[in-house]
Amino acid sequence: MATVHEPTVVGVAHFNAAEDAAALRGAMKGFGTDEDAIIEILTSRSNAQRQAISQAFTLEYGRDIIEDLKSELGGHFEDVIVALMLPPAEYLCKELHHCMEGMGTDEKVLVEILCTRTKKEIAEIVEAYERLYNRPLAEHMCSETSGDFRRLLTLIVTAKKQGARDEEAGVDQARAAEAAQQLYDAGEAKWGTDEEIFNKILAHESFGQLRAIFEEYKNIAGRTIEQAIKAEIAGELSEALSAIVECVENQAAWFAQRLRDAMQGLGTDDRTLIRIVVSRSERDLAAIKREYEVLYDKTLGSEVRESAPFRVCLVSVECVENSAAWFAKRLRSSMQGGGTEDKALIRIIVNRSEIDLAAVKREYESLYDKTLQSDVAGETSGDYRKALIALLGPA
Repeated sequence: MATVHEPTVVGVAHFNAAEDAAALRGAMKGFGTDEDAIIEILTSRSNAQRQAISQAFTLEYGRDIIEDLKSELGGHFEDVIVALMLPPAEYLCKELHHCMEGMGTDEKVLVEILCTRTKKEIAEIVEAYERLYNRPLAEHMCSETSGDFRRLLTLIVTAKKQGARDEEAGVDQARAAEAAQQLYDAGEAKWGTDEEIFNKILAHESFGQLRAIFEEYKNIAGRTIEQAIKAEIAGELSEALSAIVECVENQAAWFAQRLRDAMQGLGTDDRTLIRIVVSRSERDLAAIKREYEVLYDKTLGSEVRESAPFRVCLVSVECVENSAAWFAKRLRSSMQGGGTEDKALIRIIVNRSEIDLAAVKREYESLYDKTLQSDVAGETSGDYRKALIALLGPA
C-alpha cells in the first residue's frame, strides 16, 4: 500500500497571523485563560501558519508565544500546545533527545521516529538536532544503543550523506529482484543470518523501492519478508526492521497499532499519544483513524476521550470527521448556562464566515432542531445582534 496523505489539519484560508496573534494574546491576558480560544485557533492552523503567528506575536508584543503559553497552561494540555507550536523537526528532535537522556534509552521511540521517516524528513531532523544540542544525532545515538540495532539506525541517520531513501527516484524492478535475492541469501538460504545485508537494504532504499523488493521476496521465498524477519532476527533489530516493513506496507495501520499500545495497560503513555497525534496531523492522521477503527472496531476519538485527560488531542482527532459539527457544538455551549460566552461566539462566527459557516449552520439545525440564527438572536441584542446576524446570513 502506498504512503497516503490524509491530514486532519490543513490550515485555514484567508489566514491572518497578526489577527491570530492578537486573539491568542487576548486569551492569555487578564484573569484566567481562555483555553477554548487557544484550542480553536492552534488546532485548525497548519504548522507553517503557527510559525507565522509566533513571529507576529513577537513582532507585535516583544514576547515569545511559547513561553507565554507555558506560563498560562499546565500538564498535558501544555505539552500538546507546545508540541503544536514547535517546527516539526525541532519537536521530533526534542523527543529523540528525551528518549536518550537519563537512565536507559526508549528504543521504541527511536524506532517510531527514525524508521518511519523519508530521507528528506531524516535530513531535517539530523540538521535540527545538531543545531539544538551542538552534537550530531548519530554520535548521541551510538552512545545509547549497540550492535546491529545501532548499525541500522546509524545507516538511517546518515542517509543525507549517502543518498539513501531517495523517495523521488523511480522504482527499478530489476534492482528490486536483485535485492530480494540478496535478502533471501542472507537469511533463509543460509545457516545463521547476515543482519548487515538486511540493515543496508532496508535503511537505504526508498519506501517505493522496498515495496517492490518485498513483492519480489515473496515470489522467491514463498512467504513475506516480515515473516522472515521475525523468524531469522530477534530483539530490538527485529522490531526496527519490522517497523520499516509495516510502514512500507501500511504506515497508517502501523501508527494505529502504536496508538493502541499507548492507551492500553496501566495508564496512558501520554507522551507517545501526543507525539503521534501532533506529528501525523498534517500527514495521515485521517488514514490512521480509519485503520484504527478497522483494526479495533472502535473509533480513535472514543479511545482518546476515555484515555486522555486533555481535550486538544481529541479536537485534532475529531475535527476531520465533521469540523462543522464540532464548531456547531462549540457555539451551542457558548450560549448555554448563565450568560453568553461572547468572545467565543464572535470568534467562531467571524473566523468561520469565509470557511464553512454555512455548513456549521446546517449542522447546528440538524443537532438542535433550531436555527443558529434564532439562538444567536435570542442570546444577544442591539447592534451586536445585528452584526452577528448579518454575518450568519439568512436561515
